[in-house]
Amino acid sequence: MKNILVTGCNGQLGNEMQLLAAQHPEFNYFFTDVKELDITDEKAIQTFVKDKQVDCIVNCAAYTAVDKAEENENLCDLLNRVAPGYLAKAIHAQGGCMVQISTDYVFDGTAHVPYRENEPTSPATVYGRTKLGGEEAVLRNCPQSVVIRTAWLYSTFGRNFVKTMLQLGREKEKLGVIFDQIGTPTYARDLAAAIFAVLAQGITPGIYHFSNEGVISWYDFTRAIHRIAGITSCKVSPLHTAEYPTPAVRPHYSVLDKTKIKETYHLEIPYWEESLAECIHKLEP
Repeated sequence: MKNILVTGCNGQLGNEMQLLAAQHPEFNYFFTDVKELDITDEKAIQTFVKDKQVDCIVNCAAYTAVDKAEENENLCDLLNRVAPGYLAKAIHAQGGCMVQISTDYVFDGTAHVPYRENEPTSPATVYGRTKLGGEEAVLRNCPQSVVIRTAWLYSTFGRNFVKTMLQLGREKEKLGVIFDQIGTPTYARDLAAAIFAVLAQGITPGIYHFSNEGVISWYDFTRAIHRIAGITSCKVSPLHTAEYPTPAVRPHYSVLDKTKIKETYHLEIPYWEESLAECIHKLEP
């Protein structure tokens, strides 16, 4: 029975990993957050991995506050680049493997066709640069690693766009949402299921892309959230990015090509609206 360490277990993806673990009793799990294991402490990681005889690490921990990262580069870099390197080095020393979660922000978002894994990266934010550094640190320190880039993550856990739009839709009579940023939402439950497929079938090292199927804007996403939830009292209007300035530059186009992960791990990825409906029905049964 393989021992799997899942870091960042209190986050959106970490919580979904915990829920789905019950469906995969072939593994033994260690779910940790900062209280159980500080991933910025290299010695603590080495001790934990060795003592628990960990076979694979799934790193769900990250600094994800994209705007705050512009003012907190050192902390962001520590969590997103340095710590994954520590994890990779420790698991490699044990002869194990690693799954690292990354982001569409490693690209600058100026493309017009879905990004493939081998396309040149050009992050325009502190968050994107540190996450790209994390990818490189993991693959360099543990060659038996899978990096999964994802985008627009949401779930029933924590703070996210879906929960915010549900709240605002009920509180406000009108709402402006960006229409000229295009991408694909990712239901964290679906990403967790993909990670378990990787664990079950075995590591084929490299970089992969994962999100739900389909392409929409934030404006379209919001309209769908309100429609599925039965919110009719809030008028949603489209905004240009220039009308809603933020400290960190958002990619205008961040659609990820998922061909590689679908073919390698034989995945059928749900359409974004089906997964959104599932999440909203869990939030509001």
